[in-house]
This record gives sequence, C-alpha cells and structure tokens, in this order.
Amino acid sequence: MENFTGSNQHRRYKAHLSMFGTTQFHLRNPYIIAWWSAAFPGFGHLLLSKYFRGLLLFVWEVFINMQSHLNIAMVYSFCGEIDKAREALDYRWTLLYIPVYIFAIWDSYRTTVDSNRVYLLAERENAPFNTFTIGAMEINYLDKRNPRMAVVWSFLMPGTGQLYIHRLITGFFALIWTVVFVYYSKCLLAVHFLFLGEIEQATNILNPSWLMFVPSVYGFAVYDSYINTVENNKLFIDEQRNFLMTNYQKYRVSFPDRV
Repeated sequence: MENFTGSNQHRRYKAHLSMFGTTQFHLRNPYIIAWWSAAFPGFGHLLLSKYFRGLLLFVWEVFINMQSHLNIAMVYSFCGEIDKAREALDYRWTLLYIPVYIFAIWDSYRTTVDSNRVYLLAERENAPFNTFTIGAMEINYLDKRNPRMAVVWSFLMPGTGQLYIHRLITGFFALIWTVVFVYYSKCLLAVHFLFLGEIEQATNILNPSWLMFVPSVYGFAVYDSYINTVENNKLFIDEQRNFLMTNYQKYRVSFPDRV
C-alpha cells in the first residue's frame, strides 16, 4: 500500500484526508476571502484551512472588540447617536485593533492568491492522494454529500453543517463559539419574551456587545459548509475519474475530460 502521508514522491498534492477532515486546494476568489476577513478576522483563514492562524485571529477579534466596546459603538452609530458611540469607545484598545484587522484582510487575500497558484500546479501534476483514513477515534473517506443539507444544518445550528461533511475542527469551533455568543447575548431569552408579546422586555434583556457576533458566525457557518460540500463533491468525482482512467483506460474505455 502506497503511503501518501509525509511522502516526498510528488511536489504538490491537491488534497489530504485525515481524521479531522478533508483539506484541499481549490480555486477561490481572493476578494471573497478578504471580505470574510473584513467581516470577522479569522474567517478568511478558516476558509483557507489555515486553522491555527484563523483561530488566533478570531480569539483576538473577540477579546479586543469587547475591551474596546466596538460593538456597542457600532450599535449607537447605527441608531444615529454618534456622540454616544464616541463616548463608548476605549481608544487604548481601538488603536490596537486597527493594525491586526488590516493584516487579517491583507494576509487572507495574499494567501488566497498563492493557494490558487499552488492549486493550478497541483492540478497539472495530478499526484495521487489518500482517499480513506481509519483510526481509533474517527473514520473519514471521500464521498458525495448534499450541499443543501449542509446549509440546512448550519442554519439550525452553526457547526453541524461542518460535522456533516467531516470538517471537525471548524465544526467544533463554530459550535462552541455559537453557544458562547448566544448565551452571553441572551438572544434566546429575548426570543422567549418576544413569543410572549413582551417586546420591551425582549429588547432590554439583550446584550448588544455579544449579539453583534451572532449573525457573523451564522453566515460563516452556512457559507463554509456549502462551499466545502461542493468542492468535496468535485474532488470525489475527480478522484473517481483518475482511478477509472488508471485502471481501465488500457481496455480502451473512453472517459470524458475533466470539467
């Protein structure tokens, strides 16, 4: 059995399967990745499977944002209360926030451009990669899954869409932080009072500092699960085509070119 892990037989591989998920190169729009970094530092890097860097930037964003009261200032500015927004900001933390925020956008854009180049070279080399892994804790293998189902589960609870396609690191990350944001924002309590018709109580109980994080996590979870389901399906089809061509092309069976 050929060992692909840590092998230097080929220069570039398109994908790698491990117990934590499927990591692969594929073409991405650098502007979209940069936009996700602008929406929430760390998201762009997580989309690129740069997990350590992405998690570091994400935690930094939450910590600095809370210390600088940036979300509170944003809420006041949305309401047109500019003076209150200025008073809410702690400029010692806000000025610290700006350089890393810009770096996250720039670095995710740069990394996407480089990753696209690596993908094109890896596609030309077309080196074989592992498609099945089994261990004491997890089993992972290439197969086709429904992108719409991934979106539905991500809408119901961020992180479950990633678990559906076996992106365990991103899945647990989204699950844990969704619980943290929902709990401290008290948005479920607000929904409860809203169902009871107590609009004022529902509004007063909300913590806007934590609530502002919730839409970002939901949006990221939906987008990430959908895109990666589609790309995993493409990878599955491509691997099947290569297998059939390698093992059956000699029998003069005609297979279509890659699409």
